[in-house]
Amino acid sequence: MPDDARPISEELAKAPVPQPIDDSVFELLSRVSTATLSTQLYKRGIRQPFLVGISPVGQGFTGFVGEAFTMRFIPAREDIDPMDDPYRTGNVLQWEAVEAVGPRQVLVVDSRGDITAASAGDMLITRAMTRGAAGVVTDGAFRDGAAISSLNFPTYSRGITATTRPASFHVADLQVPIGCAGVAVYPGDILVGDRDGVVVVPRSIATEIVQPSIEQEELEQWLHARVRAGAALWGTYPPDDETRAEYLVWKDGTEPSINGAPA
Repeated sequence: MPDDARPISEELAKAPVPQPIDDSVFELLSRVSTATLSTQLYKRGIRQPFLVGISPVGQGFTGFVGEAFTMRFIPAREDIDPMDDPYRTGNVLQWEAVEAVGPRQVLVVDSRGDITAASAGDMLITRAMTRGAAGVVTDGAFRDGAAISSLNFPTYSRGITATTRPASFHVADLQVPIGCAGVAVYPGDILVGDRDGVVVVPRSIATEIVQPSIEQEELEQWLHARVRAGAALWGTYPPDDETRAEYLVWKDGTEPSINGAPA
């Protein structure tokens, strides 16, 4: 039986199926920065959605948007994860995850912030990439940093290590709520990454924040151009009524564009 045809595990079969989100939401979110999304989430009472300390691996990508496919690690224990044959103990959930993750999903790993061993290496990440995954994110470390960088595939971590995953970690769960870099991530949440890092958008409000985020991006690019041209912060950022009125006049006289700037 081909690998792709293998039946899914009990852990994956019991995972709830999230409500669908329109394709346009993903496309629009790809045009919004993590800073803007963090501001919009803050306005809705979510104080810290950004995965602090996690950085892009490599320079060959700008970002991603994807639905969370979660994986949870716990510390390895000698009687459960013996050193003589760590890959044949029955703890194959990591492989299950990589073979199940699909298009528009991002594999998010809860490594408890531990970088003493790798969350994954280039083989698993390459396989996730070929399956169409949106990215791979961990609050731990990856192996094979140079090889992963050469893939130009969205990957984010706290660091790089040569130490193999079984030296420190046992894969405990898939598709359950996790904590990644101190942020709660539920299966199906929307993760948005850019060159600054990754932000977690609760699935329930992903559609709601799209338009305000696009509008904020457009306004702030216009304001940035004014500040760069010499305008003082007072009245410009944040904009007062007069500045907002000037912005609306400018906007009404041009084609709206997220990359717009004042003439």
